[in-house]
Amino acid sequence: MAFKITIGNDKTSDKSAEEQPDFVELDTKAFDEKNEVTVRVETLKDLMDTDRIQYLLREGNIVILNIDSLRRRDLSELKRSVEKLKKTVAAMDGDIIGVDEGFLILTPRFARIHRG
Repeated sequence: MAFKITIGNDKTSDKSAEEQPDFVELDTKAFDEKNEVTVRVETLKDLMDTDRIQYLLREGNIVILNIDSLRRRDLSELKRSVEKLKKTVAAMDGDIIGVDEGFLILTPRFARIHRG
């Protein structure tokens, strides 16, 4: 696959127009690769679910986490779970944000959450 590059005729250039290439050959293998990102929607029901969420993050998934049921049932257990997840995300150089009152978004290193 070739892409044509337009080259201006600059009088200050040392090279003549004949010496400059008309196109550049690019390797198409880079365009054929499938780079997939999985977004998982999960529910945090108790502290034990935290290990599963950590595993999903380590595998490179973006996790949208529903924390509403645990928030209504046991606020102290929710705080422990969130602290555990925050430590995991920080160790992975990922990102975490609370959305509304009932959801968290957790991302691995390659994804950042825009706060605007």
